[in-house]
Parts: sequence; C-alpha cells; structure tokens
Amino acid sequence: MTTNPPIRIGVLGAHSTGKTMLLKRIEMELRGNGMAPVRTGSIGKRAALNGLPKMQKHTAASTEWIIAQGIADEIAAAARGADVILADRAPYDALAYFNAALEFRGEQIDDLERDRLLLLASSQLPKYDLLLATVLDETMPVQAKHDYDPRYRVLVDQHTHALLISEEIPHLRVTSDPDSQAYAVVQALEMCLTEAAV
Repeated sequence: MTTNPPIRIGVLGAHSTGKTMLLKRIEMELRGNGMAPVRTGSIGKRAALNGLPKMQKHTAASTEWIIAQGIADEIAAAARGADVILADRAPYDALAYFNAALEFRGEQIDDLERDRLLLLASSQLPKYDLLLATVLDETMPVQAKHDYDPRYRVLVDQHTHALLISEEIPHLRVTSDPDSQAYAVVQALEMCLTEAAV
C-alpha cells in the first residue's frame, strides 16, 4: 500500500465520447513510466445487474448508488496500492446523466433531493487532481451494441458541461480531435510524473 494518497484522474461525459479509451491511453503511458495505475469502471453494467434503472430511466436512487459505488471503487483501488486512480465516470458524471434523464422525461425532483445528490458528488471533488470532460461529437457513431437515444445523448453532454461551469469545477475539455486527445494524455502524464517526484 502506498504511503501517500494516490493521484486521482476522473473522466466524465456523454456515452460513446471516448472516455474509456482516453483512460486506457493514460494508463498505458503511466505503466510505461513505471507507475501503478488502477482504472475503475463498468459501474453502469453493475447498476443494471442490481436491477437499477440507467440512462433515460435514471432515478435519484440509481444516481446515488452509482456515485457511492464509484467512491467505493476508488477506496478499494487506493487500498490495493495504486499510484494513480483513473476513475471512469467521476461523481458529477452520474449527476449529469440524472439531470439529462429528468429533462428527457419532463420531470422535476425535490430541491432537497437534488441538493443531497449534489452534496454527495461535490464531497469527492477535493480528491481529484485532474478532471477530463469529453465533448460530444455527433458525427462519431455510437457502439452498434448499444441502443442509445440520440436526444438523450445530447442532453447528457449539455448537462455535463453545464454542471462543470455552474459549479466552477476546474477541468480540461477533451474533444474527438486527435490533438485534443493527445494533449489530455500528455497533461495527465506530466501531472502524474511531477506529483510522483514530490
């Protein structure tokens, strides 16, 4: 187990915008530089296995479970001795999906419930050293095995970036442009190497 808290990099954004691939690239670069990153993920699949609604059907309960599961995964990764935790879906990601689902369905939730979920997500922000927010490129196809509603996908993208801006959360926007992707990888690698040298 490491004696220092691991470096944490989180990614968030609409589905099929390259989040997992981006983290895989960062993971590969870190391993090539002698670091021991751990990548978390598959929370959506696990939510479905537990009978929780997702995507357009997200509820406050499923959102809370996803945020809590992400927190638990990161704690477990730190316990396993990760130098760097690569969080595939940082807590605000779940909020964006939920807010998009509410708008998609034309629903509202109680202010206290919304504030409670926001507090849960925001309580994790100080742990992150870098947040990467992917930007939707509607010309890029989604994976064929998924049945995504295109309007919902756009809403997720809009709510992701609106949350980051409204909450004044420092982050790096990552587009589908190869130069933007490469820049994000370099920024993550340089930050991790700098932090590790301290």
